[in-house]
Amino acid sequence: MNIGLFTDTYFPQINGVATSVHMLTQELTKLGHNVYIFTPSDPKRKKTGENIISMKSMPCFFIKTYRIGLLYSPQKLIDIKHLNLDIIHTQTEFSLGTFGKIISKALGIPMVHTYHTMYEDYVHYIAGMTPAMAQSISRIFCNSADAVIAPTQKVYDSLRSYGVYKNMSVIPTGINTERFHSSNYKREDVVALRKSYGLSKDTPVILIVGRIAMEKSIDFIFNSASEIFKNIPDAKIVVVGDGPYKKNLEELSQKLGISSSVIFTGAKPWKEVGLYYQLGDVFVSASVSETQGLTFAEAMSASIPVVAKNDRCINGLIEDGKTGFLFDTKEEFVNKVIYVLKNKDTFEQLKKDALISASRFSSESFGRSVESLYKTLIENPESFGRAISKHYTHHSKHLIPKKIHIIKGSKKYIKRIAIKPAGAVIKYVKRNIRGE
Repeated sequence: MNIGLFTDTYFPQINGVATSVHMLTQELTKLGHNVYIFTPSDPKRKKTGENIISMKSMPCFFIKTYRIGLLYSPQKLIDIKHLNLDIIHTQTEFSLGTFGKIISKALGIPMVHTYHTMYEDYVHYIAGMTPAMAQSISRIFCNSADAVIAPTQKVYDSLRSYGVYKNMSVIPTGINTERFHSSNYKREDVVALRKSYGLSKDTPVILIVGRIAMEKSIDFIFNSASEIFKNIPDAKIVVVGDGPYKKNLEELSQKLGISSSVIFTGAKPWKEVGLYYQLGDVFVSASVSETQGLTFAEAMSASIPVVAKNDRCINGLIEDGKTGFLFDTKEEFVNKVIYVLKNKDTFEQLKKDALISASRFSSESFGRSVESLYKTLIENPESFGRAISKHYTHHSKHLIPKKIHIIKGSKKYIKRIAIKPAGAVIKYVKRNIRGE
């Protein structure tokens, strides 16, 4: 199959969506398919062996480290047609997701959509946005796809409650669990990395890995840290990652008087993250905005005990006291972190059980499950109800950009498109593909 993955974020940006797209690309390629990644251009991106098709872009207006796809040219549309795509798989509801949807309708290619983000937990980024509006956007976009992938049962249930009626499968995003195994890393390399951050080989490390954002609730961990430091004065918090809330957390650590015990490493290349997991004696998270908690599985694969906020997204992955530790209150969090750090040499069975639990997120299973969905959709499209619903057409004006920027020959101009209905945009795309 020739497969088009449309995503608003990809390496060198480090986040769950980028990792998911990378894993899926690797596994589908191993299965003999041709995979093309459509994503906004990024000046920091280095050449790889992957088929990356960069779209013109600009920095995101509310998260400067992210890019937004801008220019969709007739030549780009013609190039896409020549790829002879068999299926389109969107990974976002916005810029590139909208473009993928237009291409799907214009060329008659089946479209699968993976719902990665619970947007109702992210409305604080956009002025005037409400949880109800976020749910509406999610419902409309998902119902415009031929099939939807939910990474967890929590996401599946949420989408059904929003009114998503399309065929939906629960397929957890895969990770290469082996790359996080401690056996892959030399002890002297881990000690050297610790030393580079002023940590001795015996310093107790409370590890946080991921994007630094408000919805990740890292402030909860900081506000609880003083109680931990009273019991374990030499403990340190190491935060691996970057994001829009970093400055707030730096200021909070100063205000709480714990800044000398907090280390921000900044974002690290995806290939190096496995080594950074080896720094931790306990991995912590207070977030309930996760769709599946991949960092938990990564930490468990690295044999680090996990202390996480009790949430449906990790049901079946973390069993309290067996594969990790769950908490509901600040007191529980503090007590369990202290317990792990003071008894860190006594969790061999927990580490083994955690490793077995994390192995269910294997990238091979992920790739095979998605491939099976593609084949079923292509071979039996009627069972997925591929016709565009009236509900989708009525609301599509919220999803199609009011301006489509065009480059034709050497002249740049802007073509304004009527948005009533969405068919106007699809007809416009078809004309450009045919060269009319």
